[in-house]
Amino acid sequence: MTTFNDTILRAYNGEKTEYTPLWFMRQAGRSQPEYLKLKEKYSLFEITHQPELCAYVTELPVQNYNTDAAILYKDIMSPLPPMGVDVEIKPGIGPVIDDPIRTMQDIESLRPINPEEDLHYVMDTIRILTKEKLSVPLIGFSGAPFTLASYMIEGGPSKQYNKTKAMMYGNPKMWFALMDKLGDMVIDYTKAQVNAGAKAIQIFDSWVGTVNAQDYRVFIRPVMERIFEALKAEGIPTILFGIGSRHLLTEFNELPISTVGLDWRTSIQEAREMGIDKTLQGNLDPAFLLADWETIEARTKEILDQGMNQSGGYVFNLGHGVFPEVKPETLKRLASFIHEYTRS
Repeated sequence: MTTFNDTILRAYNGEKTEYTPLWFMRQAGRSQPEYLKLKEKYSLFEITHQPELCAYVTELPVQNYNTDAAILYKDIMSPLPPMGVDVEIKPGIGPVIDDPIRTMQDIESLRPINPEEDLHYVMDTIRILTKEKLSVPLIGFSGAPFTLASYMIEGGPSKQYNKTKAMMYGNPKMWFALMDKLGDMVIDYTKAQVNAGAKAIQIFDSWVGTVNAQDYRVFIRPVMERIFEALKAEGIPTILFGIGSRHLLTEFNELPISTVGLDWRTSIQEAREMGIDKTLQGNLDPAFLLADWETIEARTKEILDQGMNQSGGYVFNLGHGVFPEVKPETLKRLASFIHEYTRS
């Protein structure tokens, strides 16, 4: 029987490990030829609704790249339809919501979810992976309330988040009602993932970097504290990641989480000098994966040296997701290099 590799869990918990463990955001899909072949026949939602197929896609990068964790293949929009939100993933655009939230009635009509019933296909996928497939931990995830709310209010991707901020600043009663609804959903959803077998949870607050630190403390931090306090009782590592969130890292560090995820804008050393004492995860700019190997290796060495030489736990990752143009052999070579270079 294959031995379970818990290296990444120990790193998330701040323990010293035999080598630096790694996984890649958006490692499942994107550039894998097996996945691209599936996409000729199935949409993202169709794949995620078929547990055996979804488990196959989730497991692929572990087999192909030898990563130290799998990340569940799904979209942060997955729990919104059971809440009554009609979401369509449009190619080249992203999530689109035709009836965005505009009134308190819209918020009050959002339904609580029952993950085992409403999202049984997600839970079944997790059970297949953790009981039959994986010899490394499975990371479950959810979008954070702010990021989910931005889609629900804007109606789709945004550059300025004007409507979202207008509600946050101009109608705090509505804003906090929406945060409460989404906070409840995230807690129920992530706890169900853990109960099904996920060994860690990452919360993606992808677009929270648009908010300044003062407003984060008032309008967003309370719901994040509630979510992570609830997850703390599950006894699993928790990771928080956001794009362009350097100015919020000290806020993240004060939350009851295991790990702070970094994008490429802030180095490991800089984060430590800022006083971030949690385990750090990151943070190669994914654009480097399109460069020649010597360039990739040189920048990866810099990041690994900082991760290994600074105090506290460290997990290697990208500063955001894998681009579709990245060659699978590049990720495989990178994973092998990281394991060899950092092995004690």
